[in-house]
Amino acid sequence: MSISDDSGALDYETARRQAGAEPIRLPPLRFIAAAVVASAIAVSIYLVGRHGDLAPQLQLSLILGAAFGFVLQRARFCFFCIWKDWLDRRDPRGLLGILIALGVGLAGYTLIYGAWLPDPSGLRLPPTAHIGPVGPALLLAGLAFGAGMAISGSCISAHLYRLGEGSSTSPFALIGAGLGFILGFLSWNELYLLTISDSPVLWLPRQLGYGGALVAELTVLGAIAWWLLRAGRPSELGAAQEAQTDPIAAIFLRRWPAWLGGLFVGLIGVAAYLRLSPLGVTAELGSRSRQLATQFDWLPARLEGLDSFRGCATLIRDALLTPNGLFVAGLVAAAFAAALAAGEFKPRRPNGGHVLRGLIGGVLLGWGTVFGLGCTVGTLLSGISAGAASGWVFAFGLIVGTTATLKLGRRLRLLE
Repeated sequence: MSISDDSGALDYETARRQAGAEPIRLPPLRFIAAAVVASAIAVSIYLVGRHGDLAPQLQLSLILGAAFGFVLQRARFCFFCIWKDWLDRRDPRGLLGILIALGVGLAGYTLIYGAWLPDPSGLRLPPTAHIGPVGPALLLAGLAFGAGMAISGSCISAHLYRLGEGSSTSPFALIGAGLGFILGFLSWNELYLLTISDSPVLWLPRQLGYGGALVAELTVLGAIAWWLLRAGRPSELGAAQEAQTDPIAAIFLRRWPAWLGGLFVGLIGVAAYLRLSPLGVTAELGSRSRQLATQFDWLPARLEGLDSFRGCATLIRDALLTPNGLFVAGLVAAAFAAALAAGEFKPRRPNGGHVLRGLIGGVLLGWGTVFGLGCTVGTLLSGISAGAASGWVFAFGLIVGTTATLKLGRRLRLLE
């Protein structure tokens, strides 16, 4: 039947009239709200681009922060949640996602190093890379940070993206982290003179060369991945996600697989190091906490050696807009937009448990960040990607601290 015959024309006209008679349906309110937030982010990016000589750096910080927050929220890229999945269900998928992020970061950093510092055997270190001293203080920082994750329920980066989900604990955890920063500054000089000042700064390419360090670290990551696949539960490994034919639903409504989140986290980390500085989310919080404590004359006149180390710097800044501040703002705003679109923005009124766990865990997170010179993003992710032994040591302390605190808290029926 051709569309030019009478019946075909009649059917076409009938269908057209019926379609025109149907009421126009607006998208759900959450999609409209998400679009408004996304538009606000876009406008902010444009306005920041007009902010004088620092405009390109500030603008890119906001863009990368928004991308990072969107990926963290969509992929549930929370270091504590991922480790808890392994402890409780032997689900290796989240840990494999972290390994992918580290592998991508290692490869990307190595390519950048070859252009910036062709000979790694000298005394110089790559510019701004998170390569810190390795000693007892670093291990203690990892233990404290891991305990803080177990008590508060997340690391600092996850608390930031969970602000966008309406978390009842995250605001108090971040307040606690600010207090922990101040306590860390107050105790810095004693630990610095006791152990940090004599701790070596170990950069693996200096001993092994770029190729040797890359092969060695990728081999370690590969061995860990092999063990996770062997030790993980087959039921979890074989659970296939429902096939998604709608790309919009796959991006904005469904949780991303951990491997995809890890891939994007690694790529964002490489892009940030190439154009700005290594990924990190605590520099702004630490700087503002230090500025507040300095105004009240709580801190010593001099924090020995703190500002000479690589990592998430906590220098006092007078500028209202800073690259790390905009990175964090973009992270929270994009996570909020992503949570709105997916229907995962579910704020609840905090109770005493939320407040107490947030504050106590946050203090440990902040204190551990000061002596670790960063958190799971700055010291672990950016540090290992940089070939720093400090990243591996911090990761070990973090795993031990998280596991021990979680098991003890459950035995005492204080943690879930």
